[in-house]
Amino acid sequence: SLVVLASSSSSAVAEPGVETADLKKLVKSRLPGGFAAQTIIGTGRRKCAIARVVLQEGTGKIIINYRDAKEYLQGNPLWLQYVKTPLVTLGYESSYDVFVKAHGGGLSGQAQAVSLGIARALLKVSDSHRAPLKQEGLLTRDSRVVERKKPGLRKARKRPQYSKR
Repeated sequence: SLVVLASSSSSAVAEPGVETADLKKLVKSRLPGGFAAQTIIGTGRRKCAIARVVLQEGTGKIIINYRDAKEYLQGNPLWLQYVKTPLVTLGYESSYDVFVKAHGGGLSGQAQAVSLGIARALLKVSDSHRAPLKQEGLLTRDSRVVERKKPGLRKARKRPQYSKR
């Protein structure tokens, strides 16, 4: 039984690697000349995260950093919702494929950066998309970032306890 266990675990480990390689090939074949050479592209930023987003006519695949969006965002429904909101707002959830390169920050910031990137890319598709996207507040760069720590304080504003004597 030990042998069976070992073989099953090794195959389970090998499969995601193979899938990533397949997705890498898919992205390379779909985006000749790399990300920067595409026509419908949008950049989204949030906190420290930056996402470069490419839209293409397709079936609604979302690929972030050569991984499926659901896998990359750890299946978190809120983060997946952030990513899909701009497409759902315009009713395009199954007519565009989304390819993303994201770096910096955490997964939550990256998801929101992707959202802004998709919204900006949709503006390049047609200018008539501006009104509904703006209505949903999807074109606004969320400028809130972490406040810096100050000397003499524990965090940005948290002070050590005051003692009178």
